Amino acid sequence: MAWSDRVLAIRDRWLSSPRFQRWAAAFPLTRPTARRRARALFDVCAGFVYSQILFACVRLKLFDLLAEEPQSAAGIAARLSLPLDSTQRLLDAAVSLRLVEKRSAERYGLGALGAALVGNPAVGAMVEHHSLLYVDLHDPVGLLRGNAPKTELAKYWTYSAEEPAGASGRPGPDYTALMSSSQPLVASEVLDAYPIQKHRCLLDVGGGDGSFLIEASKRAQHLQLMLFDLPPVAKTAALRFEALGLGPRTRAISGNFLTDELPDGADVLSLVRVIHDHNDDAAMALLRAAYRALPAEGVLLLAEPMSGTPGAATVGDAYFGFYLLAMGRGRPRTPENLQQMLLAAGFKGTQLMRTRQPLQSRLLVAQKG
Repeated sequence: MAWSDRVLAIRDRWLSSPRFQRWAAAFPLTRPTARRRARALFDVCAGFVYSQILFACVRLKLFDLLAEEPQSAAGIAARLSLPLDSTQRLLDAAVSLRLVEKRSAERYGLGALGAALVGNPAVGAMVEHHSLLYVDLHDPVGLLRGNAPKTELAKYWTYSAEEPAGASGRPGPDYTALMSSSQPLVASEVLDAYPIQKHRCLLDVGGGDGSFLIEASKRAQHLQLMLFDLPPVAKTAALRFEALGLGPRTRAISGNFLTDELPDGADVLSLVRVIHDHNDDAAMALLRAAYRALPAEGVLLLAEPMSGTPGAATVGDAYFGFYLLAMGRGRPRTPENLQQMLLAAGFKGTQLMRTRQPLQSRLLVAQKG
Protein backbone atom coordinates (compact mmCIF):
# COMPACT_ATOMS: atom_id res chain seq x y z
CA MET A 1 0.00 0.00 0.00
CA ALA A 2 1.35 3.44 -0.95
CA TRP A 3 2.11 5.84 1.90
CA SER A 4 -0.59 8.21 0.66
CA ASP A 5 -3.15 5.40 0.90
CA ARG A 6 -2.09 4.71 4.48
CA VAL A 7 -2.45 8.38 5.39
CA LEU A 8 -5.90 8.53 3.80
CA ALA A 9 -6.94 5.34 5.60
CA ILE A 10 -6.06 7.00 8.92
CA ARG A 11 -8.00 10.11 7.89
CA ASP A 12 -11.04 8.02 6.99
CA ARG A 13 -11.00 6.27 10.38
CA TRP A 14 -10.91 9.64 12.15
CA LEU A 15 -13.63 11.25 10.07
CA SER A 16 -15.94 8.24 10.43
CA SER A 17 -15.54 8.12 14.21
CA PRO A 18 -18.52 9.64 16.08
CA ARG A 19 -16.18 10.49 18.95
CA PHE A 20 -13.84 12.44 16.63
CA GLN A 21 -16.81 14.16 14.99
CA ARG A 22 -18.08 15.42 18.36
CA TRP A 23 -14.60 16.60 19.33
CA ALA A 24 -14.02 18.38 15.99
CA ALA A 25 -17.39 20.14 16.24
CA ALA A 26 -16.50 21.44 19.71
CA PHE A 27 -12.80 22.30 19.37
CA PRO A 28 -12.42 25.98 18.31
CA LEU A 29 -9.73 25.37 15.66
CA THR A 30 -11.58 22.53 13.92
CA ARG A 31 -15.14 23.75 14.49
CA PRO A 32 -15.40 25.85 11.26
CA THR A 33 -14.16 22.97 9.10
CA ALA A 34 -16.46 20.50 10.83
CA ARG A 35 -19.44 22.76 10.27
CA ARG A 36 -18.58 23.35 6.60
CA ARG A 37 -18.31 19.61 5.98
CA ALA A 38 -21.54 18.91 7.84
CA ARG A 39 -23.28 21.55 5.74
CA ALA A 40 -21.77 20.16 2.51
CA LEU A 41 -22.90 16.65 3.38
CA PHE A 42 -26.40 17.84 4.24
CA ASP A 43 -26.59 19.79 0.97
CA VAL A 44 -25.77 16.60 -0.93
CA CYS A 45 -28.52 14.78 0.99
CA ALA A 46 -31.04 17.59 0.47
CA GLY A 47 -30.10 18.51 -3.09
CA PHE A 48 -33.23 16.96 -4.59
CA VAL A 49 -35.42 19.08 -2.31
CA TYR A 50 -33.53 22.22 -3.34
CA SER A 51 -34.00 21.38 -7.01
CA GLN A 52 -37.75 20.92 -6.47
CA ILE A 53 -37.99 24.33 -4.82
CA LEU A 54 -36.29 25.81 -7.89
CA PHE A 55 -38.62 23.83 -10.14
CA ALA A 56 -41.68 25.20 -8.31
CA CYS A 57 -40.37 28.77 -8.65
CA VAL A 58 -39.78 28.33 -12.38
CA ARG A 59 -43.08 26.55 -13.00
CA LEU A 60 -44.97 29.29 -11.14
CA LYS A 61 -42.94 32.02 -12.94
CA LEU A 62 -42.10 33.54 -9.56
CA PHE A 63 -38.91 35.17 -10.85
CA ASP A 64 -40.73 36.86 -13.72
CA LEU A 65 -43.26 38.18 -11.24
CA LEU A 66 -40.61 39.59 -8.90
CA ALA A 67 -38.72 41.10 -11.84
CA GLU A 68 -41.65 43.51 -12.23
CA GLU A 69 -41.17 44.91 -8.71
CA PRO A 70 -40.80 43.68 -5.10
CA GLN A 71 -44.10 42.45 -3.70
CA SER A 72 -45.65 41.32 -0.44
CA ALA A 73 -46.29 37.68 0.35
CA ALA A 74 -50.03 38.32 0.14
CA GLY A 75 -49.67 39.97 -3.25
CA ILE A 76 -47.52 37.11 -4.53
CA ALA A 77 -50.02 34.54 -3.22
CA ALA A 78 -52.84 36.26 -5.11
CA ARG A 79 -50.83 36.44 -8.33
CA LEU A 80 -49.75 32.78 -8.10
CA SER A 81 -53.14 31.47 -6.97
CA LEU A 82 -51.56 29.84 -3.92
CA PRO A 83 -52.65 29.78 -0.28
CA LEU A 84 -50.81 32.40 1.75
CA ASP A 85 -49.15 29.84 4.05
CA SER A 86 -47.88 27.85 1.06
CA THR A 87 -46.58 31.03 -0.56
CA GLN A 88 -44.75 31.98 2.62
CA ARG A 89 -43.21 28.52 2.83
CA LEU A 90 -41.98 28.78 -0.77
CA LEU A 91 -40.62 32.29 -0.25
CA ASP A 92 -38.75 31.29 2.93
CA ALA A 93 -37.20 28.34 1.10
CA ALA A 94 -36.28 30.47 -1.92
CA VAL A 95 -34.69 33.10 0.33
CA SER A 96 -32.51 30.43 1.96
CA LEU A 97 -31.31 29.36 -1.51
CA ARG A 98 -30.56 32.96 -2.60
CA LEU A 99 -33.22 32.77 -5.29
CA VAL A 100 -35.31 35.42 -3.56
CA GLU A 101 -34.43 38.02 -0.95
CA LYS A 102 -36.34 40.07 1.60
CA ARG A 103 -36.86 43.72 0.81
CA SER A 104 -38.20 46.70 2.73
CA ALA A 105 -41.81 46.94 3.94
CA GLU A 106 -42.09 43.14 4.26
CA ARG A 107 -41.79 42.66 0.52
CA TYR A 108 -39.80 40.14 -1.52
CA GLY A 109 -37.61 40.71 -4.56
CA LEU A 110 -35.20 38.76 -6.70
CA GLY A 111 -32.16 37.22 -5.06
CA ALA A 112 -28.78 37.06 -6.76
CA LEU A 113 -29.49 33.65 -8.30
CA GLY A 114 -33.09 34.43 -9.17
CA ALA A 115 -32.02 37.59 -11.02
CA ALA A 116 -29.48 35.57 -13.01
CA LEU A 117 -32.24 33.16 -14.01
CA VAL A 118 -34.40 35.98 -15.37
CA GLY A 119 -31.59 36.98 -17.71
CA ASN A 120 -30.85 33.40 -18.74
CA PRO A 121 -33.94 31.65 -20.19
CA ALA A 122 -31.83 28.60 -21.06
CA VAL A 123 -31.57 27.70 -17.38
CA GLY A 124 -35.33 27.98 -16.89
CA ALA A 125 -35.91 25.76 -19.91
CA MET A 126 -33.53 23.15 -18.51
CA VAL A 127 -35.25 23.26 -15.11
CA GLU A 128 -38.59 22.56 -16.80
CA HIS A 129 -36.96 19.78 -18.83
CA HIS A 130 -35.64 18.19 -15.64
CA SER A 131 -39.11 16.93 -14.79
CA LEU A 132 -38.22 13.97 -17.03
CA LEU A 133 -34.90 13.43 -15.29
CA TYR A 134 -36.52 13.45 -11.85
CA VAL A 135 -38.76 10.58 -12.91
CA ASP A 136 -35.84 8.59 -14.30
CA LEU A 137 -33.71 9.02 -11.17
CA HIS A 138 -36.29 7.64 -8.77
CA ASP A 139 -34.31 4.35 -8.82
CA PRO A 140 -30.65 5.22 -9.48
CA VAL A 141 -29.47 1.76 -8.48
CA GLY A 142 -31.75 0.22 -11.09
CA LEU A 143 -30.27 2.58 -13.69
CA LEU A 144 -26.74 1.62 -12.70
CA ARG A 145 -27.57 -2.09 -12.93
CA GLY A 146 -29.28 -1.64 -16.29
CA ASN A 147 -32.53 -3.04 -14.93
CA ALA A 148 -34.67 0.07 -15.40
CA PRO A 149 -37.33 0.14 -18.15
CA LYS A 150 -36.99 2.61 -20.99
CA THR A 151 -36.54 6.00 -19.39
CA GLU A 152 -38.37 9.24 -20.06
CA LEU A 153 -35.14 10.80 -21.35
CA ALA A 154 -34.58 7.88 -23.71
CA LYS A 155 -38.06 8.45 -25.10
CA TYR A 156 -37.43 12.18 -25.39
CA TRP A 157 -34.07 11.88 -27.16
CA THR A 158 -35.33 9.43 -29.77
CA TYR A 159 -32.36 9.45 -32.16
CA SER A 160 -29.54 6.95 -31.65
CA ALA A 161 -27.39 4.51 -33.55
CA GLU A 162 -29.95 1.82 -32.83
CA GLU A 163 -32.88 4.08 -33.74
CA PRO A 164 -32.00 5.95 -36.93
CA ALA A 165 -34.19 8.81 -38.03
CA GLY A 166 -37.68 7.66 -38.83
CA ALA A 167 -40.86 9.45 -39.70
CA SER A 168 -40.78 11.58 -36.61
CA GLY A 169 -37.03 12.24 -36.35
CA ARG A 170 -36.10 14.10 -33.22
CA PRO A 171 -38.65 15.28 -30.69
CA GLY A 172 -40.91 18.08 -31.76
CA PRO A 173 -41.63 21.57 -30.49
CA ASP A 174 -40.48 20.99 -26.91
CA TYR A 175 -37.08 19.78 -28.15
CA THR A 176 -36.77 22.74 -30.50
CA ALA A 177 -37.64 25.21 -27.76
CA LEU A 178 -35.14 23.65 -25.37
CA MET A 179 -32.30 23.75 -27.89
CA SER A 180 -33.21 27.25 -29.10
CA SER A 181 -32.93 28.60 -25.57
CA SER A 182 -29.63 26.93 -24.72
CA GLN A 183 -27.68 27.07 -27.98
CA PRO A 184 -27.08 30.85 -28.24
CA LEU A 185 -25.28 30.88 -24.89
CA VAL A 186 -23.07 27.94 -25.87
CA ALA A 187 -22.50 29.45 -29.32
CA SER A 188 -21.24 32.67 -27.77
CA GLU A 189 -18.81 30.74 -25.59
CA VAL A 190 -17.39 28.86 -28.58
CA LEU A 191 -17.23 31.81 -30.96
CA ASP A 192 -15.65 34.08 -28.35
CA ALA A 193 -12.91 31.47 -27.90
CA TYR A 194 -12.19 30.74 -31.58
CA PRO A 195 -11.77 33.20 -34.51
CA ILE A 196 -14.34 31.83 -36.94
CA GLN A 197 -13.73 34.85 -39.20
CA LYS A 198 -10.65 33.25 -40.76
CA HIS A 199 -12.73 30.52 -42.43
CA ARG A 200 -14.84 30.61 -45.56
CA CYS A 201 -17.45 27.87 -44.88
CA LEU A 202 -18.74 26.34 -41.62
CA LEU A 203 -20.54 22.99 -41.43
CA ASP A 204 -22.47 22.44 -38.18
CA VAL A 205 -23.21 18.72 -37.72
CA GLY A 206 -26.24 17.95 -35.59
CA GLY A 207 -26.99 21.66 -35.73
CA GLY A 208 -30.64 21.55 -34.67
CA ASP A 209 -32.61 24.65 -35.57
CA GLY A 210 -29.48 26.50 -36.69
CA SER A 211 -28.84 28.62 -33.59
CA PHE A 212 -25.07 28.06 -33.70
CA LEU A 213 -24.85 28.99 -37.38
CA ILE A 214 -27.00 32.08 -36.86
CA GLU A 215 -24.65 33.31 -34.16
CA ALA A 216 -21.66 32.52 -36.40
CA SER A 217 -23.25 34.51 -39.23
CA LYS A 218 -23.12 37.60 -37.02
CA ARG A 219 -19.41 37.16 -36.36
CA ALA A 220 -18.35 36.73 -39.99
CA GLN A 221 -20.44 38.34 -42.73
CA HIS A 222 -18.58 36.47 -45.49
CA LEU A 223 -18.97 33.01 -43.95
CA GLN A 224 -20.97 30.42 -45.86
CA LEU A 225 -23.06 28.18 -43.58
CA MET A 226 -24.03 24.51 -43.87
CA LEU A 227 -26.19 22.50 -41.46
CA PHE A 228 -26.49 18.71 -41.38
CA ASP A 229 -29.24 17.07 -39.33
CA LEU A 230 -32.23 14.75 -39.53
CA PRO A 231 -34.82 15.68 -42.20
CA PRO A 232 -37.49 17.28 -39.96
CA VAL A 233 -34.84 19.27 -38.10
CA ALA A 234 -33.03 20.40 -41.24
CA LYS A 235 -36.36 21.57 -42.68
CA THR A 236 -37.04 23.65 -39.56
CA ALA A 237 -33.56 25.17 -39.76
CA ALA A 238 -34.00 26.02 -43.46
CA LEU A 239 -37.22 27.87 -42.75
CA ARG A 240 -35.54 29.79 -39.93
CA PHE A 241 -32.61 30.75 -42.16
CA GLU A 242 -34.99 32.07 -44.81
CA ALA A 243 -36.99 34.05 -42.26
CA LEU A 244 -33.77 35.74 -41.08
CA GLY A 245 -32.63 36.58 -44.60
CA LEU A 246 -29.76 34.07 -44.50
CA GLY A 247 -31.01 31.95 -47.38
CA PRO A 248 -28.26 32.89 -49.87
CA ARG A 249 -25.54 32.01 -47.33
CA THR A 250 -26.98 28.75 -45.99
CA ARG A 251 -27.64 25.14 -46.91
CA ALA A 252 -29.63 22.83 -44.63
CA ILE A 253 -28.81 19.25 -45.62
CA SER A 254 -30.82 16.25 -44.46
CA GLY A 255 -29.19 13.07 -43.20
CA ASN A 256 -28.26 10.94 -40.22
CA PHE A 257 -24.72 11.62 -39.05
CA LEU A 258 -24.54 8.15 -37.49
CA THR A 259 -25.09 6.36 -40.79
CA ASP A 260 -24.57 8.83 -43.66
CA GLU A 261 -21.45 10.51 -45.03
CA LEU A 262 -21.14 14.15 -44.12
CA PRO A 263 -21.23 16.74 -46.92
CA ASP A 264 -17.91 18.21 -48.01
CA GLY A 265 -17.09 21.78 -49.01
CA ALA A 266 -16.52 23.32 -45.56
CA ASP A 267 -13.10 24.24 -44.18
CA VAL A 268 -14.32 24.23 -40.56
CA LEU A 269 -16.74 21.73 -39.00
CA SER A 270 -18.44 22.06 -35.62
CA LEU A 271 -19.75 19.41 -33.23
CA VAL A 272 -21.53 21.33 -30.47
CA ARG A 273 -22.75 19.14 -27.61
CA VAL A 274 -22.93 16.12 -29.89
CA ILE A 275 -20.11 13.72 -28.99
CA HIS A 276 -20.97 13.32 -25.30
CA ASP A 277 -24.46 12.10 -26.27
CA HIS A 278 -23.00 8.98 -27.89
CA ASN A 279 -21.14 5.85 -26.86
CA ASP A 280 -17.52 5.40 -27.91
CA ASP A 281 -18.17 3.44 -31.13
CA ALA A 282 -20.69 5.95 -32.46
CA ALA A 283 -18.56 8.90 -31.33
CA MET A 284 -15.48 7.52 -33.08
CA ALA A 285 -17.46 6.85 -36.26
CA LEU A 286 -18.65 10.47 -36.25
CA LEU A 287 -15.15 11.86 -35.67
CA ARG A 288 -13.80 9.78 -38.56
CA ALA A 289 -16.66 11.00 -40.77
CA ALA A 290 -15.78 14.58 -39.80
CA TYR A 291 -12.15 13.93 -40.74
CA ARG A 292 -13.20 12.62 -44.16
CA ALA A 293 -15.47 15.59 -44.81
CA LEU A 294 -12.78 18.21 -44.16
CA PRO A 295 -10.10 19.27 -46.65
CA ALA A 296 -6.39 19.21 -45.83
CA GLU A 297 -5.70 21.67 -42.98
CA GLY A 298 -9.45 21.82 -42.23
CA VAL A 299 -10.44 22.47 -38.63
CA LEU A 300 -12.80 20.66 -36.28
CA LEU A 301 -14.43 22.49 -33.36
CA LEU A 302 -15.58 20.09 -30.65
CA ALA A 303 -17.52 21.86 -27.91
CA GLU A 304 -19.27 20.34 -24.91
CA PRO A 305 -19.13 20.10 -21.11
CA MET A 306 -16.19 17.87 -20.19
CA SER A 307 -15.34 15.62 -17.30
CA GLY A 308 -12.73 16.78 -14.80
CA THR A 309 -13.26 20.49 -15.45
CA PRO A 310 -11.52 22.42 -12.65
CA GLY A 311 -14.11 24.07 -10.44
CA ALA A 312 -16.98 22.31 -12.23
CA ALA A 313 -16.31 18.61 -11.67
CA THR A 314 -19.84 18.12 -10.35
CA VAL A 315 -21.27 19.34 -13.68
CA GLY A 316 -19.30 16.97 -15.90
CA ASP A 317 -19.02 13.91 -13.69
CA ALA A 318 -22.13 14.02 -11.48
CA TYR A 319 -24.79 15.86 -13.48
CA PHE A 320 -23.91 14.78 -17.01
CA GLY A 321 -22.72 11.38 -15.82
CA PHE A 322 -26.20 10.52 -14.54
CA TYR A 323 -28.14 12.53 -17.12
CA LEU A 324 -26.50 10.51 -19.90
CA LEU A 325 -27.00 7.31 -17.90
CA ALA A 326 -30.72 8.06 -17.80
CA MET A 327 -30.67 8.96 -21.49
CA GLY A 328 -29.26 5.51 -22.22
CA ARG A 329 -26.09 6.41 -24.08
CA GLY A 330 -23.04 8.61 -24.03
CA ARG A 331 -20.75 9.62 -21.20
CA PRO A 332 -18.79 12.65 -20.06
CA ARG A 333 -15.19 12.57 -21.27
CA THR A 334 -12.11 14.45 -20.16
CA PRO A 335 -10.27 16.69 -22.63
CA GLU A 336 -7.51 14.05 -22.62
CA ASN A 337 -10.01 11.32 -23.57
CA LEU A 338 -11.34 13.43 -26.43
CA GLN A 339 -7.87 14.39 -27.64
CA GLN A 340 -6.95 10.69 -27.84
CA MET A 341 -10.12 10.02 -29.84
CA LEU A 342 -9.37 12.90 -32.20
CA LEU A 343 -5.85 11.62 -32.79
CA ALA A 344 -7.21 8.11 -33.41
CA ALA A 345 -9.60 9.60 -36.00
CA GLY A 346 -6.63 11.13 -37.86
CA PHE A 347 -6.59 14.71 -36.56
CA LYS A 348 -3.40 16.40 -35.41
CA GLY A 349 -2.45 19.33 -33.25
CA THR A 350 -5.42 19.31 -30.88
CA GLN A 351 -5.67 22.35 -28.63
CA LEU A 352 -7.93 23.03 -25.63
CA MET A 353 -9.16 26.61 -25.90
CA ARG A 354 -10.14 28.73 -22.92
CA THR A 355 -13.85 29.54 -22.59
CA ARG A 356 -15.37 32.04 -20.15
CA GLN A 357 -17.79 29.53 -18.61
CA PRO A 358 -16.16 26.07 -18.85
CA LEU A 359 -18.95 24.47 -16.81
CA GLN A 360 -21.27 25.17 -19.78
CA SER A 361 -18.88 24.24 -22.55
CA ARG A 362 -15.21 23.65 -23.22
CA LEU A 363 -13.68 23.75 -26.68
CA LEU A 364 -11.20 21.48 -28.40
CA VAL A 365 -9.77 22.55 -31.77
CA ALA A 366 -8.22 19.91 -34.02
CA GLN A 367 -6.68 20.19 -37.47
CA LYS A 368 -6.77 17.65 -40.25
CA GLY A 369 -3.32 16.37 -41.15
